[in-house]
Amino acid sequence: MFEGPVQDLIDELGRLPGVGPKSAQRIAFHLLAADPADVTRLQEVLQRVKQGVRFCDVCNNVSENERCRYCADARRDPTVLCVVEEPKDVLAVERTREFKGRYHVLGGALDPLGGIGPDLLTIRELLARLGGTGPAPDETDIAEVIIATDPNTEGEATATYLVRLLRDFPGLTVTRLASGLPMGGDLEFADELTLGRALAGRRAL
Repeated sequence: MFEGPVQDLIDELGRLPGVGPKSAQRIAFHLLAADPADVTRLQEVLQRVKQGVRFCDVCNNVSENERCRYCADARRDPTVLCVVEEPKDVLAVERTREFKGRYHVLGGALDPLGGIGPDLLTIRELLARLGGTGPAPDETDIAEVIIATDPNTEGEATATYLVRLLRDFPGLTVTRLASGLPMGGDLEFADELTLGRALAGRRAL
């Protein structure tokens, strides 16, 4: 254990996802040795992120404005919706260059053991968009929903739950990414070719 602010910094860094105790300690001492201007720049960026970044009013993706660039782009197909867990998954799908529709970000996946139920996700907002009562006036004829949750236990449970809800929408096609993605993995770590093929070969549910 180190004294005072140094240990406090290590503890806070250790709370970040994917940062273990050793990594937290290395980052802390890197910051201690860094030029004060570099630390100030990092601090300013963190403040701008918290103050200037919001979530899109339509799809819940991160955005600087009321609508993210995908929802604001009139060239995107408003009849096809790709449902993902996190904003990072939007970028993963975009890298494939296979999808030209719009997105809906759930904000996570169902995890009863972790205390994450349907009310903590943007499922209600998704149903509103499909019912024509969402914030985007041109989304009145959504014809297909692609469920692109992660191929792990929580992602599969979320997909199954959504399929049950979406059955009630007449004329709506619900599809799931094709097999080929490794089970237990995250969408963001899939290579562009594999994810692109999974998207192009999606199966109806």
